[in-house]
Amino acid sequence: MPSPLPRSFNGLAWSNLAAQSAEQLSLAATPIVAVLALGAGPGEVGLLGTAQTLPFLLLSIPLGLWADRTSRLRLLVWAESLRLLAFLGLLAVLLAGGLSLTMLALLGFLGAVGTVGFSVAAPALVPSLVPRSQLAQANGRLELARSVAFAGGPALAGALVAWAGASAAFVLAAALSVCAITLLLRLREPARPPAAPRHALLELRDGALLVWRHPLLRPVFTTSVAWNMSWFILQAAYVPYAMRLLGLDARGVGFTLAAYGAGMIVGALVARRIMGAISFGHTIVLGPLVSVLAQFTMVSTLLLPSGLLAGLAFFLFGAGPILWTISSTTLRQTVTPHAMLSRVSAIFVTGGWGVRPLGAALGGLVGATWGEPACLVLAMAGFVLQAWLVWASPLRRLQVLPEAVE
Repeated sequence: MPSPLPRSFNGLAWSNLAAQSAEQLSLAATPIVAVLALGAGPGEVGLLGTAQTLPFLLLSIPLGLWADRTSRLRLLVWAESLRLLAFLGLLAVLLAGGLSLTMLALLGFLGAVGTVGFSVAAPALVPSLVPRSQLAQANGRLELARSVAFAGGPALAGALVAWAGASAAFVLAAALSVCAITLLLRLREPARPPAAPRHALLELRDGALLVWRHPLLRPVFTTSVAWNMSWFILQAAYVPYAMRLLGLDARGVGFTLAAYGAGMIVGALVARRIMGAISFGHTIVLGPLVSVLAQFTMVSTLLLPSGLLAGLAFFLFGAGPILWTISSTTLRQTVTPHAMLSRVSAIFVTGGWGVRPLGAALGGLVGATWGEPACLVLAMAGFVLQAWLVWASPLRRLQVLPEAVE
Protein backbone atom coordinates (compact mmCIF):
# COMPACT_ATOMS: atom_id res chain seq x y z
CA MET A 1 0.00 0.00 0.00
CA PRO A 2 1.39 3.46 -0.86
CA SER A 3 2.06 5.79 2.04
CA PRO A 4 -0.51 8.57 2.55
CA LEU A 5 0.49 11.90 1.05
CA PRO A 6 0.98 14.90 3.39
CA ARG A 7 -2.13 16.90 4.26
CA SER A 8 -0.68 20.07 2.75
CA PHE A 9 -0.32 18.34 -0.60
CA ASN A 10 -3.88 17.03 -0.44
CA GLY A 11 -5.07 20.63 -0.15
CA LEU A 12 -3.15 21.48 -3.31
CA ALA A 13 -4.66 18.45 -5.08
CA TRP A 14 -8.24 19.45 -4.22
CA SER A 15 -7.60 23.02 -5.28
CA ASN A 16 -6.12 21.73 -8.53
CA LEU A 17 -9.27 19.66 -9.15
CA ALA A 18 -11.53 22.70 -8.72
CA ALA A 19 -9.30 24.96 -10.83
CA GLN A 20 -8.90 22.42 -13.64
CA SER A 21 -12.65 21.74 -13.67
CA ALA A 22 -13.40 25.46 -13.99
CA GLU A 23 -10.91 25.82 -16.82
CA GLN A 24 -12.20 22.80 -18.76
CA LEU A 25 -15.79 23.95 -18.46
CA SER A 26 -14.87 27.29 -19.98
CA LEU A 27 -12.55 25.90 -22.67
CA ALA A 28 -15.17 23.39 -23.81
CA ALA A 29 -18.10 25.85 -23.72
CA THR A 30 -16.36 28.66 -25.61
CA PRO A 31 -15.94 26.99 -29.06
CA ILE A 32 -19.38 25.38 -28.80
CA VAL A 33 -20.92 28.81 -28.15
CA ALA A 34 -18.84 30.29 -30.98
CA VAL A 35 -20.09 27.68 -33.47
CA LEU A 36 -23.73 27.70 -32.35
CA ALA A 37 -24.28 31.40 -31.61
CA LEU A 38 -21.82 33.06 -33.98
CA GLY A 39 -21.53 30.51 -36.80
CA ALA A 40 -17.78 30.14 -36.32
CA GLY A 41 -15.86 27.81 -38.61
CA PRO A 42 -12.39 26.25 -38.27
CA GLY A 43 -10.68 29.57 -39.02
CA GLU A 44 -12.54 31.41 -36.24
CA VAL A 45 -12.19 28.51 -33.80
CA GLY A 46 -8.48 28.42 -34.60
CA LEU A 47 -8.19 32.12 -33.80
CA LEU A 48 -10.00 31.57 -30.50
CA GLY A 49 -7.58 28.76 -29.71
CA THR A 50 -4.68 31.06 -30.53
CA ALA A 51 -5.96 33.73 -28.14
CA GLN A 52 -6.52 31.16 -25.39
CA THR A 53 -2.99 29.78 -25.72
CA LEU A 54 -0.86 32.80 -26.68
CA PRO A 55 -0.07 33.65 -23.00
CA PHE A 56 1.78 30.33 -22.74
CA LEU A 57 4.20 31.59 -25.37
CA LEU A 58 4.48 35.15 -24.08
CA LEU A 59 4.36 34.85 -20.29
CA SER A 60 5.55 31.40 -19.18
CA ILE A 61 9.17 32.43 -18.76
CA PRO A 62 8.52 35.77 -16.96
CA LEU A 63 6.12 34.04 -14.56
CA GLY A 64 8.56 31.16 -14.05
CA LEU A 65 11.35 33.56 -13.12
CA TRP A 66 8.97 35.32 -10.76
CA ALA A 67 7.98 32.03 -9.10
CA ASP A 68 11.64 31.14 -8.45
CA ARG A 69 12.12 34.48 -6.69
CA THR A 70 8.93 34.67 -4.63
CA SER A 71 6.19 32.54 -3.09
CA ARG A 72 4.87 29.93 -5.49
CA LEU A 73 1.70 29.67 -3.42
CA ARG A 74 1.09 33.41 -3.77
CA LEU A 75 1.45 33.09 -7.53
CA LEU A 76 -1.14 30.27 -7.54
CA VAL A 77 -3.66 32.46 -5.70
CA TRP A 78 -3.01 35.38 -8.05
CA ALA A 79 -3.35 33.16 -11.11
CA GLU A 80 -6.64 31.60 -10.07
CA SER A 81 -8.06 35.00 -9.14
CA LEU A 82 -7.29 36.22 -12.65
CA ARG A 83 -9.09 33.21 -14.13
CA LEU A 84 -12.10 34.00 -11.94
CA LEU A 85 -12.21 37.53 -13.36
CA ALA A 86 -12.21 36.09 -16.88
CA PHE A 87 -15.12 33.75 -16.09
CA LEU A 88 -17.12 36.60 -14.59
CA GLY A 89 -16.36 38.70 -17.66
CA LEU A 90 -17.64 35.97 -19.98
CA LEU A 91 -20.81 35.71 -17.92
CA ALA A 92 -21.33 39.49 -17.99
CA VAL A 93 -20.88 39.61 -21.78
CA LEU A 94 -23.43 36.84 -22.29
CA LEU A 95 -26.01 38.40 -19.97
CA ALA A 96 -25.55 41.84 -21.57
CA GLY A 97 -26.02 40.44 -25.08
CA GLY A 98 -22.58 41.59 -26.18
CA LEU A 99 -21.26 38.23 -27.34
CA SER A 100 -18.70 38.44 -30.15
CA LEU A 101 -15.61 36.56 -31.28
CA THR A 102 -13.50 39.52 -30.18
CA MET A 103 -14.83 39.42 -26.61
CA LEU A 104 -14.48 35.63 -26.45
CA ALA A 105 -10.86 35.95 -27.60
CA LEU A 106 -9.97 38.80 -25.20
CA LEU A 107 -11.47 37.13 -22.14
CA GLY A 108 -10.01 33.78 -23.19
CA PHE A 109 -6.59 35.44 -23.32
CA LEU A 110 -7.07 36.89 -19.82
CA GLY A 111 -8.09 33.53 -18.37
CA ALA A 112 -5.13 31.85 -20.04
CA VAL A 113 -2.73 34.25 -18.30
CA GLY A 114 -4.00 32.81 -15.02
CA THR A 115 -3.64 29.29 -16.37
CA VAL A 116 0.01 29.96 -17.22
CA GLY A 117 0.75 31.14 -13.69
CA PHE A 118 -0.96 28.07 -12.23
CA SER A 119 0.84 25.70 -14.61
CA VAL A 120 4.27 27.13 -13.80
CA ALA A 121 3.91 27.34 -10.02
CA ALA A 122 2.07 24.11 -9.13
CA PRO A 123 4.70 21.55 -10.34
CA ALA A 124 7.46 23.59 -8.69
CA LEU A 125 5.58 23.62 -5.37
CA VAL A 126 5.08 19.84 -5.22
CA PRO A 127 8.68 18.82 -4.26
CA SER A 128 8.52 21.15 -1.26
CA LEU A 129 5.34 19.42 -0.01
CA VAL A 130 6.21 15.74 -0.53
CA PRO A 131 9.41 13.65 -0.22
CA ARG A 132 11.19 12.45 -3.38
CA SER A 133 9.98 8.88 -2.85
CA GLN A 134 6.39 10.07 -3.26
CA LEU A 135 6.86 12.41 -6.23
CA ALA A 136 5.42 9.96 -8.76
CA GLN A 137 2.49 9.25 -6.43
CA ALA A 138 1.85 12.99 -5.93
CA ASN A 139 2.10 13.75 -9.65
CA GLY A 140 -0.28 10.86 -10.32
CA ARG A 141 -2.76 12.36 -7.84
CA LEU A 142 -2.58 15.78 -9.54
CA GLU A 143 -3.01 14.21 -12.95
CA LEU A 144 -5.95 12.16 -11.69
CA ALA A 145 -7.61 15.41 -10.57
CA ARG A 146 -6.88 16.95 -13.96
CA SER A 147 -8.26 13.82 -15.63
CA VAL A 148 -11.54 14.09 -13.73
CA ALA A 149 -11.78 17.70 -14.86
CA PHE A 150 -11.11 16.77 -18.48
CA ALA A 151 -13.73 14.00 -18.27
CA GLY A 152 -16.47 15.98 -16.58
CA GLY A 153 -15.81 19.48 -17.94
CA PRO A 154 -16.53 19.00 -21.67
CA ALA A 155 -19.54 16.71 -21.13
CA LEU A 156 -20.99 19.06 -18.54
CA ALA A 157 -20.28 22.11 -20.73
CA GLY A 158 -22.03 20.53 -23.71
CA ALA A 159 -25.02 19.54 -21.59
CA LEU A 160 -25.29 22.95 -19.91
CA VAL A 161 -25.07 24.83 -23.21
CA ALA A 162 -27.71 22.55 -24.75
CA TRP A 163 -30.11 22.57 -21.78
CA ALA A 164 -29.64 25.85 -19.94
CA GLY A 165 -27.59 28.12 -22.20
CA ALA A 166 -23.95 29.16 -22.17
CA SER A 167 -24.30 31.38 -19.09
CA ALA A 168 -24.89 28.32 -16.87
CA ALA A 169 -21.51 26.88 -17.87
CA PHE A 170 -19.67 30.08 -16.94
CA VAL A 171 -21.56 30.43 -13.63
CA LEU A 172 -20.41 26.96 -12.62
CA ALA A 173 -16.85 27.70 -13.79
CA ALA A 174 -16.75 30.84 -11.62
CA ALA A 175 -18.08 28.94 -8.58
CA LEU A 176 -15.41 26.25 -8.97
CA SER A 177 -12.72 28.91 -9.30
CA VAL A 178 -13.87 30.48 -6.02
CA CYS A 179 -13.54 27.04 -4.36
CA ALA A 180 -10.00 26.68 -5.73
CA ILE A 181 -8.95 30.07 -4.33
CA THR A 182 -10.46 29.28 -0.94
CA LEU A 183 -8.52 26.01 -0.72
CA LEU A 184 -5.27 27.69 -1.78
CA LEU A 185 -5.65 30.35 0.91
CA ARG A 186 -5.69 27.59 3.55
CA LEU A 187 -2.31 26.17 2.45
CA ARG A 188 1.08 27.00 3.94
CA GLU A 189 4.20 26.97 1.79
CA PRO A 190 7.47 25.77 3.42
CA ALA A 191 10.11 28.49 3.64
CA ARG A 192 12.85 28.45 1.02
CA PRO A 193 16.39 29.74 1.51
CA PRO A 194 16.76 33.17 -0.15
CA ALA A 195 18.41 33.02 -3.56
CA ALA A 196 21.34 35.26 -4.43
CA PRO A 197 20.08 38.16 -6.57
CA ARG A 198 20.99 37.70 -10.25
CA HIS A 199 19.87 39.25 -13.49
CA ALA A 200 16.75 37.60 -14.88
CA LEU A 201 18.45 36.91 -18.22
CA LEU A 202 21.27 35.03 -16.47
CA GLU A 203 18.75 32.90 -14.58
CA LEU A 204 16.89 32.19 -17.79
CA ARG A 205 20.12 31.28 -19.55
CA ASP A 206 20.99 28.79 -16.81
CA GLY A 207 17.60 27.13 -17.09
CA ALA A 208 17.68 27.00 -20.89
CA LEU A 209 21.20 25.55 -20.93
CA LEU A 210 20.20 22.89 -18.41
CA VAL A 211 17.22 21.82 -20.53
CA TRP A 212 19.09 21.82 -23.83
CA ARG A 213 22.32 20.16 -22.64
CA HIS A 214 20.76 17.54 -20.40
CA PRO A 215 20.52 14.23 -22.30
CA LEU A 216 17.16 13.42 -20.68
CA LEU A 217 15.49 16.82 -20.48
CA ARG A 218 16.15 17.76 -24.11
CA PRO A 219 14.17 14.87 -25.69
CA VAL A 220 11.35 15.44 -23.19
CA PHE A 221 11.24 19.06 -24.32
CA THR A 222 11.32 18.39 -28.08
CA THR A 223 8.73 15.62 -27.82
CA SER A 224 6.44 17.91 -25.85
CA VAL A 225 6.75 20.63 -28.50
CA ALA A 226 5.84 18.24 -31.34
CA TRP A 227 2.93 16.69 -29.42
CA ASN A 228 1.35 20.00 -28.45
CA MET A 229 1.67 21.44 -31.95
CA SER A 230 -0.10 18.38 -33.36
CA TRP A 231 -2.75 18.37 -30.64
CA PHE A 232 -3.80 21.95 -31.29
CA ILE A 233 -3.90 21.45 -35.05
CA LEU A 234 -6.44 18.74 -34.25
CA GLN A 235 -8.28 20.90 -31.71
CA ALA A 236 -8.69 23.78 -34.17
CA ALA A 237 -10.57 21.51 -36.56
CA TYR A 238 -12.41 19.08 -34.32
CA VAL A 239 -15.51 20.97 -33.15
CA PRO A 240 -16.57 22.19 -36.64
CA TYR A 241 -15.54 18.81 -38.10
CA ALA A 242 -17.64 16.92 -35.55
CA MET A 243 -20.69 19.14 -36.03
CA ARG A 244 -20.57 19.44 -39.80
CA LEU A 245 -19.14 16.14 -41.02
CA LEU A 246 -19.82 13.72 -38.16
CA GLY A 247 -23.27 15.17 -37.52
CA LEU A 248 -22.86 15.64 -33.75
CA ASP A 249 -24.79 18.22 -31.74
CA ALA A 250 -23.38 20.22 -28.81
CA ARG A 251 -24.07 17.41 -26.37
CA GLY A 252 -22.45 14.84 -28.67
CA VAL A 253 -19.35 16.99 -29.09
CA GLY A 254 -19.15 17.43 -25.32
CA PHE A 255 -19.29 13.70 -24.71
CA THR A 256 -16.63 12.88 -27.31
CA LEU A 257 -14.35 15.48 -25.73
CA ALA A 258 -15.17 14.02 -22.31
CA ALA A 259 -13.82 10.66 -23.52
CA TYR A 260 -10.39 12.34 -23.39
CA GLY A 261 -10.83 12.93 -19.67
CA ALA A 262 -12.19 9.41 -19.16
CA GLY A 263 -9.05 8.04 -20.77
CA MET A 264 -6.94 10.25 -18.52
CA ILE A 265 -8.72 8.88 -15.45
CA VAL A 266 -8.08 5.29 -16.53
CA GLY A 267 -4.45 6.09 -17.33
CA ALA A 268 -3.88 7.90 -14.03
CA LEU A 269 -5.44 5.05 -12.03
CA VAL A 270 -3.26 2.39 -13.66
CA ALA A 271 -0.11 4.54 -13.95
CA ARG A 272 1.43 3.36 -10.68
CA ARG A 273 0.89 -0.30 -11.61
CA ILE A 274 2.32 0.18 -15.11
CA MET A 275 5.36 2.04 -13.78
CA GLY A 276 5.98 -0.87 -11.40
CA ALA A 277 5.62 -3.51 -14.11
CA ILE A 278 7.85 -2.07 -16.87
CA SER A 279 11.00 0.03 -16.96
CA PHE A 280 10.78 3.76 -16.37
CA GLY A 281 11.92 4.43 -19.93
CA HIS A 282 9.25 2.23 -21.46
CA THR A 283 6.62 4.07 -19.41
CA ILE A 284 7.75 7.37 -20.91
CA VAL A 285 7.73 5.98 -24.47
CA LEU A 286 4.28 4.42 -24.12
CA GLY A 287 2.35 7.71 -24.16
CA PRO A 288 3.73 9.04 -27.48
CA LEU A 289 3.17 5.66 -29.15
CA VAL A 290 -0.46 5.54 -28.01
CA SER A 291 -0.90 9.07 -29.39
CA VAL A 292 -0.08 7.77 -32.87
CA LEU A 293 -2.72 5.06 -32.48
CA ALA A 294 -5.22 7.66 -31.25
CA GLN A 295 -4.73 9.96 -34.24
CA PHE A 296 -4.91 7.00 -36.64
CA THR A 297 -8.32 6.25 -35.09
CA MET A 298 -9.40 9.86 -35.59
CA VAL A 299 -8.25 9.85 -39.23
CA SER A 300 -10.27 6.67 -39.79
CA THR A 301 -13.46 8.73 -39.24
CA LEU A 302 -12.80 10.26 -42.66
CA LEU A 303 -13.72 6.87 -44.13
CA LEU A 304 -16.12 5.74 -41.39
CA PRO A 305 -17.83 8.87 -39.98
CA SER A 306 -18.68 7.96 -36.40
CA GLY A 307 -18.92 9.81 -33.12
CA LEU A 308 -17.99 6.56 -31.37
CA LEU A 309 -14.69 6.34 -33.26
CA ALA A 310 -13.98 9.99 -32.47
CA GLY A 311 -14.71 9.31 -28.79
CA LEU A 312 -12.39 6.28 -28.87
CA ALA A 313 -9.63 8.44 -30.35
CA PHE A 314 -10.00 10.99 -27.55
CA PHE A 315 -10.06 8.19 -24.96
CA LEU A 316 -6.70 6.92 -26.28
CA PHE A 317 -5.33 10.47 -26.31
CA GLY A 318 -6.17 10.64 -22.61
CA ALA A 319 -5.07 7.18 -21.49
CA GLY A 320 -1.64 7.11 -23.15
CA PRO A 321 -0.20 10.62 -22.77
CA ILE A 322 -1.19 10.80 -19.08
CA LEU A 323 1.55 8.21 -18.45
CA TRP A 324 3.96 10.50 -20.29
CA THR A 325 2.89 13.49 -18.20
CA ILE A 326 3.30 11.71 -14.87
CA SER A 327 6.63 10.07 -15.69
CA SER A 328 8.20 13.04 -17.52
CA THR A 329 7.14 15.50 -14.77
CA THR A 330 8.62 13.21 -12.11
CA LEU A 331 11.83 12.96 -14.15
CA ARG A 332 12.03 16.75 -14.52
CA GLN A 333 11.47 17.33 -10.80
CA THR A 334 14.18 14.76 -10.00
CA VAL A 335 17.01 15.93 -12.28
CA THR A 336 16.41 19.68 -11.91
CA PRO A 337 17.92 21.60 -8.96
CA HIS A 338 15.12 22.75 -6.67
CA ALA A 339 16.05 26.44 -6.97
CA MET A 340 15.57 26.23 -10.76
CA LEU A 341 12.31 24.26 -10.84
CA SER A 342 10.01 27.15 -11.70
CA ARG A 343 12.10 28.55 -14.54
CA VAL A 344 12.71 25.06 -15.98
CA SER A 345 8.97 24.37 -15.73
CA ALA A 346 8.41 27.72 -17.47
CA ILE A 347 10.74 26.72 -20.31
CA PHE A 348 8.79 23.50 -20.76
CA VAL A 349 5.50 25.38 -20.66
CA THR A 350 6.81 27.89 -23.20
CA GLY A 351 8.04 25.19 -25.54
CA GLY A 352 5.23 22.69 -25.07
CA TRP A 353 2.24 24.91 -24.43
CA GLY A 354 3.67 27.97 -26.17
CA VAL A 355 3.46 26.26 -29.55
CA ARG A 356 -0.26 25.74 -28.98
CA PRO A 357 -1.24 29.12 -30.46
CA LEU A 358 0.96 28.29 -33.44
CA GLY A 359 -0.74 24.91 -33.77
CA ALA A 360 -4.17 26.49 -33.39
CA ALA A 361 -3.36 29.16 -35.98
CA LEU A 362 -1.91 26.61 -38.39
CA GLY A 363 -4.90 24.33 -37.89
CA GLY A 364 -7.25 27.24 -38.49
CA LEU A 365 -5.39 28.26 -41.67
CA VAL A 366 -5.23 24.72 -43.06
CA GLY A 367 -8.86 24.06 -42.12
CA ALA A 368 -10.10 27.29 -43.69
CA THR A 369 -8.07 26.66 -46.88
CA TRP A 370 -8.36 22.92 -47.46
CA GLY A 371 -11.01 21.83 -44.96
CA GLU A 372 -11.03 19.99 -41.64
CA PRO A 373 -9.86 16.62 -43.11
CA ALA A 374 -6.54 18.22 -44.09
CA CYS A 375 -6.02 19.18 -40.43
CA LEU A 376 -6.50 15.57 -39.35
CA VAL A 377 -3.86 14.36 -41.81
CA LEU A 378 -1.40 17.12 -40.82
CA ALA A 379 -1.87 16.30 -37.13
CA MET A 380 -1.16 12.63 -37.92
CA ALA A 381 2.25 13.58 -39.34
CA GLY A 382 3.04 15.55 -36.21
CA PHE A 383 2.13 12.71 -33.86
CA VAL A 384 4.37 10.32 -35.82
CA LEU A 385 7.22 12.83 -35.41
CA GLN A 386 6.83 13.12 -31.64
CA ALA A 387 6.83 9.34 -31.25
CA TRP A 388 10.04 9.08 -33.26
CA LEU A 389 11.74 11.82 -31.19
CA VAL A 390 11.23 9.99 -27.90
CA TRP A 391 11.88 6.51 -29.35
CA ALA A 392 15.28 7.57 -30.72
CA SER A 393 16.38 9.21 -27.44
CA PRO A 394 18.15 7.86 -24.32
CA LEU A 395 14.82 8.02 -22.47
CA ARG A 396 13.78 4.64 -23.87
CA ARG A 397 16.78 2.96 -22.22
CA LEU A 398 16.12 4.23 -18.68
CA GLN A 399 15.50 1.33 -16.30
CA VAL A 400 14.76 3.37 -13.16
CA LEU A 401 14.37 7.01 -12.13
CA PRO A 402 17.81 8.72 -11.95
CA GLU A 403 19.28 9.97 -8.68
CA ALA A 404 17.82 13.24 -7.43
CA VAL A 405 19.66 16.53 -7.85
CA GLU A 406 19.41 18.98 -4.95
